[in-house]
Amino acid sequence: MTHVVLAAGDLAPDRDDYDESYVATRDVLRAADISFGQLETSFATKGVRLPQARHAVLARPDGADALARAGFDIISMAGNHVLDWGNDAFFETKANLERAGMKVVGAGADIAEARRPVVTTLGDGTRVAMLAYSSILPHSYWADERRPGCAPMRAHTLYEQIEHDQPGTPARIHTYPHREDLVALEADIRAAKQQADVVLVSLHWGIHFVRAAIADYQRDVARAAIAAGADAILGGHAHILKGCELIDGNPVYYSLCNFATDLRMDPVHAASRSFNEIRVLAEEWEPDFESLYNFPKASRRSMVARLEIAQGRIVRSGFLPLYIDRDAVPRFVEPGSARHAEVVDYMGAVTQEAGLNARYRTGETMVELEAAA
Repeated sequence: MTHVVLAAGDLAPDRDDYDESYVATRDVLRAADISFGQLETSFATKGVRLPQARHAVLARPDGADALARAGFDIISMAGNHVLDWGNDAFFETKANLERAGMKVVGAGADIAEARRPVVTTLGDGTRVAMLAYSSILPHSYWADERRPGCAPMRAHTLYEQIEHDQPGTPARIHTYPHREDLVALEADIRAAKQQADVVLVSLHWGIHFVRAAIADYQRDVARAAIAAGADAILGGHAHILKGCELIDGNPVYYSLCNFATDLRMDPVHAASRSFNEIRVLAEEWEPDFESLYNFPKASRRSMVARLEIAQGRIVRSGFLPLYIDRDAVPRFVEPGSARHAEVVDYMGAVTQEAGLNARYRTGETMVELEAAA
């Protein structure tokens, strides 16, 4: 018997009817044995916005119920919006998700809870453990022994001046994993492997909006996680697709892009310095004041990762291509269609540009990942 695990990209609904976001994907998500998503908002009645929060939307509590109806089983709160609205909204969000029947991973009342895996037993007895971490962290959004928040996988950045006699010229950027966070992540994976057959690791990480680029620390963390026993890595945050690779046969999805993510825009925001500093990172990004999906053009191509599990291991990995139009509703695209080809071709291009080894073949159930010869 083969079981299916699906992993979607970022979730940040901001509309009157939350169920609208899932009308085209609900049947597929509900049919899977496990459906996983990354939450990028808060489902709470009230909160106090923290000063370090950049883009923060306080969504209604019934957004959690809509996620459950959409078919999600496990939700990661390990991300850069986990504490946007303070501790009370954090705990209310977590409680609302759990009340709706979903399990929360990657965040908790303290660091021990944030690092605790969610373990699911599949129909054939295979046990699947999920862990979640974030590298994208406003200050103090990570949990510690006495503070709520998410499980961190921080990184350090070093800027090296290339031409030392030329002040102001561009720098070479180096990134390194935070040593203590990486040791903790490795320990968590090893411990999870003791109680589960398959360990999946969600990482909210990477360089947003910049085509193809994978930061050095991501490659280091991916290799360390796989060496510690992770069977697949599911990446989020970048808001565009990034390439994939297979490390010792284990799939690494560097970015799943968005799933149900609403983003409105008005002329004031479009003219702001903060938006235009980010806008230049993307290949093409034109504000659309009538759209619910104000992301770069590349963000319309998305995916849901698909893992097939049997007899205690992943036997096949790949993805289901998505397209997200101006209404911000994700829709699966049919093999043979122009949009399906657009997603697969884009993935092939950015994977090669990043020097990653995955190649893609359209199979019967999904676009399958294969290692380059």
